[in-house]
Amino acid sequence: MTIYHLSDLHLGLKLINHDLMEDQRYILEKVITYAKEDKPDAILIAGDIYDKAIPPIEAVELFDDFILKLIEATPDSEIMLISGNHDSAPRVNVFRNILKRQKIRMIGTPPSKPDDHIEKVTLKDSFGPVNFYLLPFVKPSMINDIIGYDKNGNNFSYDESIHKLLNREEINEEERNILVSHQFYLPKGKTPDEIERMDSEMRSVGNIDQVNADVLDRFDYAALGHIHKPMKVGSEFYRYCGTPLACSVSEAGQEKGIIKVTMEQKGHISTEVLPLKPMRQVRVIKGILSEVLSQSCDDYVTVILEDKVDMDVFDIQDRLRNAFPYLLEIRRETLRKADYKLDFKPERALDPFELCNSFLKDLDDDEQEILKDVINSINGNQEI
Repeated sequence: MTIYHLSDLHLGLKLINHDLMEDQRYILEKVITYAKEDKPDAILIAGDIYDKAIPPIEAVELFDDFILKLIEATPDSEIMLISGNHDSAPRVNVFRNILKRQKIRMIGTPPSKPDDHIEKVTLKDSFGPVNFYLLPFVKPSMINDIIGYDKNGNNFSYDESIHKLLNREEINEEERNILVSHQFYLPKGKTPDEIERMDSEMRSVGNIDQVNADVLDRFDYAALGHIHKPMKVGSEFYRYCGTPLACSVSEAGQEKGIIKVTMEQKGHISTEVLPLKPMRQVRVIKGILSEVLSQSCDDYVTVILEDKVDMDVFDIQDRLRNAFPYLLEIRRETLRKADYKLDFKPERALDPFELCNSFLKDLDDDEQEILKDVINSINGNQEI
């Protein structure tokens, strides 16, 4: 059985005020091309279909067009999608029972009543059944009617909630089982601070949403969404595929792709990353102005200038925008760093001029004269 693992499309996203709709359409066409060639048995999208709970109409139209073309490219594939923390779960859940007749499983809400269970889809191949458990993004408050409260009457933690929710499922571990989930799963032996997170991700204060990855042990493969950088969660077969397109400058240089999973008999799985090359890369270009301008391109670019002399800001902007039509931002390296490790001598207090010189460091003669004028003005024109 062949499976495609995607997640975090974030349709409708803007990259520092640049509309990515054209870029997202381009990358989704790449997905369709791969699907048309491989004809996978299942296509999994592990949450964050949209960037906002109420997406712009253009994003909805793009998603509709994408699903239609996927169906045309590979009509026998089962398409399974779950909602992520950026999505509106009720909106994704609309027409859930109707769409499944079309081999489209859009699961927006997790189980919420005692009789409810995680949506399970079973496909079969020559080696027998493969069970897909489709678990949308879960907050503990969403499943109180199922798992209850702790001994103090409070919600369980994210970790406890996901463990309790999955433990109530009767998973036949002699069969092949796949979990599709959108949560922050923490690899065994790791702390949240050790996991590199991208600027485009929505993070909780204190990482309260972390879930220990030992809960994944009952599954043969975990198709995960939420982390934007491709990452393995302690196993080759528990994976975040990452975003198909860079969603922030912090993702510059990352190689994006679809994870293609091939399952044979129980215990025999292989993975391959199908590369997704974007229309425009996200790049960070660093150097003095002349060096930066020599690297002109049509990518999305953040420029970091290292010039040690002041320049006409307006002229810089014009020249950089001519060189980089998709310029994201211009940053300047700090020309002078303050010295916070001053060697104060208790026998004599420094006067304001000496203090400022010690703090700023390496002022030239002209800058020292300006500093004197400023201090004199503050001191009521008392000469120093």
